[in-house]
Amino acid sequence: MNAQQRDIRGVLISVTGGRLLLPNASVAEVITYSDPEVVANAPDWLLGRVRWRGWRLPLLSFSRLAGWSAEDGQMGAKVAVLKALGNNPKLPFFAVLSQGFPRLVTVSAPALHESHEMKDLPLGVHARVTLNDDPAVVPDLLSVELLIQKALDQAQAAA
Repeated sequence: MNAQQRDIRGVLISVTGGRLLLPNASVAEVITYSDPEVVANAPDWLLGRVRWRGWRLPLLSFSRLAGWSAEDGQMGAKVAVLKALGNNPKLPFFAVLSQGFPRLVTVSAPALHESHEMKDLPLGVHARVTLNDDPAVVPDLLSVELLIQKALDQAQAAA
């Protein structure tokens, strides 16, 4: 290990059936859940679009995408607005349904352990990890963005 390695700030986002671990810098804002505007012909994991700062952001249920749960509890739900990585000017942000407020965490090399069980990773998951004995997954945000864009394009074509 490099002695110069520093801890990073992370965010644990609770979703039905699991937790997502992301760098704090990838979260633009956390907003209150409101019923999304439906996107016709979209897959069930694309819950619709939510309004945020003049944008109509696609809102996804990571639980449904990953196949963890078909249910997404709404009581106390929040929406985590994430910065997109794909440099698509039409999709600079997207939103993920969160069960409650995401939790800020410090991610240090000794506290983070990657599962070596890489087979059977759910769709949109880069890795399974534990952080201070809390299980979580690191999402593959670029793949998730591509899935969102594909779903939006197909929904628009079918309309």
